[in-house]
Amino acid sequence: MESRAAILWEQNAEWSVEDITLDDPKAGEVMVELAASGMCHSDEHLVTGDMVLDPEIAKMIGLEQFPVIGGHEGAGTVVEVGPGVTDLAVGDHVALGFIPACGRCPSCARGWQHLCDLGAFLLAGRQITDLTARHHAKDGTDLGTMCCLGTFSPVTVVSEASCIKLTDDIPLDKAALVGCGVTTGWGAAVNAANVQPGETVVVVGIGGVGANALQGAAYAGARHVIAVDPVEFKREQAPIFGATHTASSFEEAQALVGELTWGANADKVIITTGQVTGDMIAPAMSLLAKGGRCVVVSVADIKANDVQLNLFELTLQRKELVGCIFGNANPRRDIPRLLRLYMEGQLKLDELVTREYDLDGVNQGYQDMRDGKNIRGVIKY
Repeated sequence: MESRAAILWEQNAEWSVEDITLDDPKAGEVMVELAASGMCHSDEHLVTGDMVLDPEIAKMIGLEQFPVIGGHEGAGTVVEVGPGVTDLAVGDHVALGFIPACGRCPSCARGWQHLCDLGAFLLAGRQITDLTARHHAKDGTDLGTMCCLGTFSPVTVVSEASCIKLTDDIPLDKAALVGCGVTTGWGAAVNAANVQPGETVVVVGIGGVGANALQGAAYAGARHVIAVDPVEFKREQAPIFGATHTASSFEEAQALVGELTWGANADKVIITTGQVTGDMIAPAMSLLAKGGRCVVVSVADIKANDVQLNLFELTLQRKELVGCIFGNANPRRDIPRLLRLYMEGQLKLDELVTREYDLDGVNQGYQDMRDGKNIRGVIKY
C-alpha cells in the first residue's frame, strides 16, 4: 500500500514529507488509517539528539534509529488485521498508546503497564513482533517508526499491543492526544505525585504535558495549582486548565509559594519542561515542603548524568525525588477512562489544541512549538 509520511533522515535535519510504501500487517499486527496525530515534544528529541543512542553503541546492538517516521500520538480506524489478531477487527476505532502493553510480563502483571517489557523496543522503531520494517521509502530503504507507531503518516502498521479499542462515539482527533501527552501529564499529578485535596502543587513547564498536569492536580482537589513558565502566552492559557496562580521563573515561584503557604512550601512539584537539565532539580526541590515529592516527567539528554541536589535537605526534610513515564498509567485502563471524562465535560481536550496542520506543515508546527506559540499542535488527516 502507498502512503505519505514525515521522515527524519538524520539528526538535526528537518522532517521530509515523502511517498512511502507499507507492507500488509503480519501476525499480531494491524493497519490503521489515522484521523490525526499529536505533535509531541518527544519527536523533537529525535531531531536534537536527546533520544539518540551513541552511534557505536547502536551499531554494536544492531540498532538503526534513522531514517525514522515520526509521531507517537494517534487514533484511527483499523482497516486490515494480520493473522492471529483476535481482539480487533476491521472497522474498530483505536487509540495508539506509545507504551505497548502485552498484559503478560511481570510489570503488566503488577499493574505497571507503563513499564511493559515491550517498551525495550521503542527506540528500535521496528515491529515488535519480529524487529523488521513494514514501512519503506520509495527507494526501498527500511524506515523506522517513532515508538513503533509512526503516526506522521495517515496510514501505519502497528502491533495490536499498541492499540486500545474505543467506543465509536469518541472523536478520533481528540483520542489521538491521549496516547501520550494527556495521559502523561494527568497521571504525573494523579498517579506519580498522588496529589491530595487541599495540597499546593507547582507545575514547571506548561506545554502539552504540563497543561494536563494542571488538569490532573485540579481534578484531584489541589487548593493551589501554580503554573511556572517563562512564556507569557502559556501563563495566560494556564488558568484554562486549572492553574490558580502563575509564575515566570523558579525565583518568582519561590516567593509566591512561600506567600501562599505561609512559608510551608509546596506539597508537590512536577517538572514537565520540554527538556529537563540537572540544574533544574535543586530549585525544584527547594520549592518543596518537608516530606514533599518532586516528580520528573521531562526527557533529558540520553547522555546526561549530572544533577544538582542538596543531599542534606533531601535527608533531613525527607523530601522525595521520583521519575515518571506515561504518567505511571495503565493505557488499557486509563486511556478509555480519560476519554470518558472528556465526553462528560470533565477533561479539556479541545482547548489543548492551539493550531492544526496538514502533514506538509509538520516543520512549521515544530517551529511554532519552539517559539512557544502552541500548547499542542495537531496534524489532521
